[in-house]
Amino acid sequence: MRVYLVIMDETDEARVALRFAARRAARTGGLIHLLALLPKQEFSPFGGVQATIEAEARARAEAMVTAAAGSLASESGRPPVIAVKEGDGVTVVRDYLAEHPEVSALVLGAESNGPGPLVSHFAGISGQLPCPLYIVPGGLDEAAIADLS
Repeated sequence: MRVYLVIMDETDEARVALRFAARRAARTGGLIHLLALLPKQEFSPFGGVQATIEAEARARAEAMVTAAAGSLASESGRPPVIAVKEGDGVTVVRDYLAEHPEVSALVLGAESNGPGPLVSHFAGISGQLPCPLYIVPGGLDEAAIADLS
């Protein structure tokens, strides 16, 4: 079974990448893994404030991924695997790929005003990845996604 790892955030590019991966998974009988990244929070000398900020960031990420998962499950009938991880995005994605050898492809959305840090990093080392890298242009419309997937 093919497993497509999609890195989720609140951008249009991530939604386009998710749509592309969902269509590929539906056509290949595959599964989606959704990974939401939580950036490491700046240290606050006020521990209670720090904990509240971290809890709010996690809750927002979990709500975003859960909403995306709901739309996938209703479309394909198969719920995705959901993970929310904190840390440097590149490191978290590399660790996730190492921990999940079943991942068949890493699917990233590219911003129209230039590649983001994940696209820049993983495109530069794509030959060293354990799976293919799909970079989906964030400006694709539904018809273009359907044609490509």
